[in-house]
Amino acid sequence: MKKIILLLCMLSFLRADEGMYPLSEIHKLNLKAKGFKINAKDIYNPNGISLVDASVNVGGCSASFVSDEGLIITNHHCVFGTVQQVSTVQNDYVTNGFIARTREQEIPAKGLTARIIDSYRDVSKEILAGISDTTDPVERTKIIEKNSKSIVAEAEKKQPGMTASVAEMFAGKTYILFIHKTLKDIRLVYVPPRSVGEFGGENDNWVWPRHTGDFSFIRAYVGPDGNTAEYSASNKPFRPKKHFIVNPNGVDENDLVFILGYPGRTFRHQTSYYLEYERDIRLPFTQKRNAWMIAQMEAAGKNDPEVALALSARIKSLANVEKNYRGKLKGFDHLPIIQNKQKEEEELTAFINAGEARKKKYGDVLTGIKSVYEEVRSDAQRANVLTNIIGSSTLLTIGNTLMKLAEERQKPDAERQSAYMEKNLVALKQNLLSSLRSYNRTIDMLFLYDILRNASDLPASQSITAVNSIKNIRQFVDSVFAAPRLTDTAFVEKAFTMTIVQLKQTNDPIIEFARALSPEIELQNTVNRKRTGELNRLSAKLVDIKQEWKKTDFIPDANSTLRMTFGTIRGYIPSDATYFSPISTLKGVMEKSSNEPEYNTPKKIRELYAKKDFGRYKHKKLNDVPVAILYDMDTTGGNSGSPVLNAKGELIGVNFDRTFEATINDYAWNESYSRSIAVDIRYVLWNVEKVGEAGFLLNEMGIR
Repeated sequence: MKKIILLLCMLSFLRADEGMYPLSEIHKLNLKAKGFKINAKDIYNPNGISLVDASVNVGGCSASFVSDEGLIITNHHCVFGTVQQVSTVQNDYVTNGFIARTREQEIPAKGLTARIIDSYRDVSKEILAGISDTTDPVERTKIIEKNSKSIVAEAEKKQPGMTASVAEMFAGKTYILFIHKTLKDIRLVYVPPRSVGEFGGENDNWVWPRHTGDFSFIRAYVGPDGNTAEYSASNKPFRPKKHFIVNPNGVDENDLVFILGYPGRTFRHQTSYYLEYERDIRLPFTQKRNAWMIAQMEAAGKNDPEVALALSARIKSLANVEKNYRGKLKGFDHLPIIQNKQKEEEELTAFINAGEARKKKYGDVLTGIKSVYEEVRSDAQRANVLTNIIGSSTLLTIGNTLMKLAEERQKPDAERQSAYMEKNLVALKQNLLSSLRSYNRTIDMLFLYDILRNASDLPASQSITAVNSIKNIRQFVDSVFAAPRLTDTAFVEKAFTMTIVQLKQTNDPIIEFARALSPEIELQNTVNRKRTGELNRLSAKLVDIKQEWKKTDFIPDANSTLRMTFGTIRGYIPSDATYFSPISTLKGVMEKSSNEPEYNTPKKIRELYAKKDFGRYKHKKLNDVPVAILYDMDTTGGNSGSPVLNAKGELIGVNFDRTFEATINDYAWNESYSRSIAVDIRYVLWNVEKVGEAGFLLNEMGIR
């Protein structure tokens, strides 16, 4: 134990910084002093080629180019839904994995896209233009939305083939326009068996030590002219400006590492009022509902492989969130996160009140935010139901989408909701048709009945008229599912082009119910816009006064834009008398292996381990193949699939998880317990070479 304590003390000067740094902040870091062997321009160079050009966003996950022929590595769980969609009981790629030994064998991943950042610029002035002319929070929100759409449309018009998006860095204060190249023809190349890619299942999810080979390879294609194109047999592999060098030697404990990825959302700059709402209302509601839904789906597929396969992606997605939220709730119970935030707010209030000018300008900030969250709490039950009711049922999701599409088509394209703009209709249609792959009548009926029953039990002050008009919920659900046309692909495709009048003439009960719900959902959306507008105004002022108080600039919360974070390969002490070292090995896979589905290690891996056939991937000190690595970098959801890079910028792992203690990371980072997990590149390459016998991929990555 003394050795461990000494080690932790020695590492104090190397400890990670809190912060997921935007591209604009990287040049401000003294990378050499932190142990980097490359400089800021090697990582991001707006006037040249850099590592950023090798970083990709794939379907909401992060990913990396690892060859000059469009080969991409990401997480197994990031392509799981796609693999499920192309699988059948006869060709079960989810269970057995998939290897394309020729380019012709690669399977199209319908609906999956890859985005590469091209450029960015600050558009805060343009986004906020006109908001000073109104005091109406709803109008303020509409102005920001309208300005954002206008800027995006103009940018895409000037750069055909590119995709533009505006990211809010600080609410009501700072906005950045990002330009991306979006690749639409993505194909599956190598997917390990589920017993490797999801080893440990939900038992091990968010847990260390981890022994999961959470990796997969896909490939991006473009048209013969080199431009973005939908799938075609004549397309050719995309040639990225840059791809990561894969270092088969990996890393060791205490080594510096960094990530370039697309973290989803963090909430470090939110107030105690927001955190209390998360702890008391949103997190427990979602966690309990997800747990119940998972149990129903697992029961439905227990004795039916076809049902189990169809529901597998949905179960996996819900289970990941459910356990994450359990971890967050545990963090709120065991850590003084809210208390610390309240103390900070008390000190900030004292600072504001100590100066008359500050008091006049900022005196209403915290009280105003508190008032908004009191409103949010007042109708939270109704809002939660309305937020979840459409997505509870596949049929209702399809019916609502068709109804909204017909409504939005009556507007000029620029005034439509983003999902229903012409440029997004191909993806919208693909998503609708893909959702039918996981449709299960029994489950869909059960989920719709349950949420309608919950809605009918709401207090009178929060009631939903469309639900109250249903005389008998059981009979209504039975009638909806008696002969559902929305499960017919041909009908859905036809309905996709219908007008409002034509949809009404179908007399489809689920579409009619979606129409009845629409005004109440829109009313809730209007209320939300009002609250968002007010919070944006107050949040901008909060950032200003906090910067004045602390005399420093802040790193904005993660918002799905490209960020850099760095740290070291490092263990931790999760509880009294317990120390976790930061590298797990193939020995641990063998120790966990059993006949249970989650731990049923493939026969070939068992045989290779028995022969100690580790090849060049053996860790000299551990005398074994490293499987996963642990580090103290600042990550969150969306960082799944992020490249983990060494001090030279070489790929040595693929990020896929955090520890259970670190799920609270979204609200507060702490260098003592915030730990993230990657699959070690040596385990990836060992699987590719020894298990999959796909040496051609190693050759493509330059590993001879």
